[in-house]
Amino acid sequence: MLLAAGIISTIGALVGVLLTAVTLPGIWLMCLVALACTVWQPHLYSPWTLGAALLLAVLGEVAEGLSSAAGSAKTGGSKAGVVGSLVGSFVGLILGTIFLSFLPIIGSILGGIAGAGVGAALAEKGVANRTWGESLRSAKGAAVGRALATVIKTAIAALTAGLLIVDAFWN
Repeated sequence: MLLAAGIISTIGALVGVLLTAVTLPGIWLMCLVALACTVWQPHLYSPWTLGAALLLAVLGEVAEGLSSAAGSAKTGGSKAGVVGSLVGSFVGLILGTIFLSFLPIIGSILGGIAGAGVGAALAEKGVANRTWGESLRSAKGAAVGRALATVIKTAIAALTAGLLIVDAFWN
């Protein structure tokens, strides 16, 4: 049964990395699967491994939030631009998944990045009353920040998955 729990946890970790790459909460899925498998098979993970995985998940969230906000703020974006970027990223993710379905995964990522830029531009122009030039600068920063956030969080998710997979079979 311990082997089955390790396999289930490994599948959860790999799916978690994939979901994180498309800006869904995959890192939290892998932590939840690891925790559930540990409840089922108490010797699968030590509390230290689970704690490290949860810490990495929190660091991934912090890095994602800071990267997205920093992209817009670095280019002079307002709070409205940052919020517009976050909302636009979510809407873009959904639209990219639907309308770019011929590009699995990549469509979702591109939609999220484009949505962050469009959301920031619209919020800067409509809410903060910025010029189109200022709005587009903020949009560019938001899109670059979103792309960077996706790369950073996916790397942290891969690290977390590696930790869980290795420890499931070599603890």
